[in-house]
Amino acid sequence: MQWFKVILAGLIEILWVTGLNAADSLLSWTGTIIVIIISFFLVISACKYLPVGTVYAVFVGIGAVGTVAVDMIFLGDPFNFLKVGLIILLVIGIIGLKLSTEEAES
Repeated sequence: MQWFKVILAGLIEILWVTGLNAADSLLSWTGTIIVIIISFFLVISACKYLPVGTVYAVFVGIGAVGTVAVDMIFLGDPFNFLKVGLIILLVIGIIGLKLSTEEAES
């Protein structure tokens, strides 16, 4: 359940980062701030039970990969093999970090 919170927070991070780029009114800024609060609440609550460094790496990694993907797919950022290669390297590093971290039993 805690890893689900981290994954959900990472997906929500993609929304708020994209929302920062599109916010242009009080309503959109308010929505973006609310989504930021939800995202960080999920991460903080998961950090009470999981290793903080690994949680943060997974959270930020999901956000980074997702934001780059949204930029390229929906917002017209040009496709770049170097950028995709570096994102793949980032994902490999996050998976390696997750696999090498021992979790304490709850």
